[in-house]
Amino acid sequence: MLPGSKLPSVTFQTRVRDEAVGGPNPYRWQEMTTEDYFGGKRVVLFALPGAFTPTCSTYQLPGFEKGFADFQAMGIDAIYCLSVNDSFVMNQWAKAQGLENVQVIPDGSGEFTRRVGMLVRKDNLGFGLRSWRYAAIVNNGVVEAWFEEPGLADNHGEDPYGVSSPETVMAWLMDAAKGAAA
Repeated sequence: MLPGSKLPSVTFQTRVRDEAVGGPNPYRWQEMTTEDYFGGKRVVLFALPGAFTPTCSTYQLPGFEKGFADFQAMGIDAIYCLSVNDSFVMNQWAKAQGLENVQVIPDGSGEFTRRVGMLVRKDNLGFGLRSWRYAAIVNNGVVEAWFEEPGLADNHGEDPYGVSSPETVMAWLMDAAKGAAA
């Protein structure tokens, strides 16, 4: 997406903990919209091919999680990790990663990912439809900066990583802050 583009209006099906449900699985369905996540906030959104996958779990997600305070200092209100996985998978991945700062967004049907032009086939890995790896800075639902890995294609033989890294996004924020101060 180009800077200045408005994010598509999508409803995400999420599972949230609710002790009122009781029992061994106290979760209920809750619809969350693009507006719920992005309205009135400046956020970092990053998307990746799948929960529990190596690059995502080892570098990208932990980097954003550990750097949260630094991102906050640069005017970021929240960091969201989106994947074409259902809420059950995303919640378990967040738990396994010990997330306290990054929030996960389940795009189980791939609707948001399709509408931002990042839905690709990963049949070569047995994944089906997934997100291409990217990151964005989004201000009140409008793309401020877009960081897309090179080579967007179905069944890509590799999983490029670098352009959407926490380090790259932070460098952009720092440069933008210097420009605003000048």
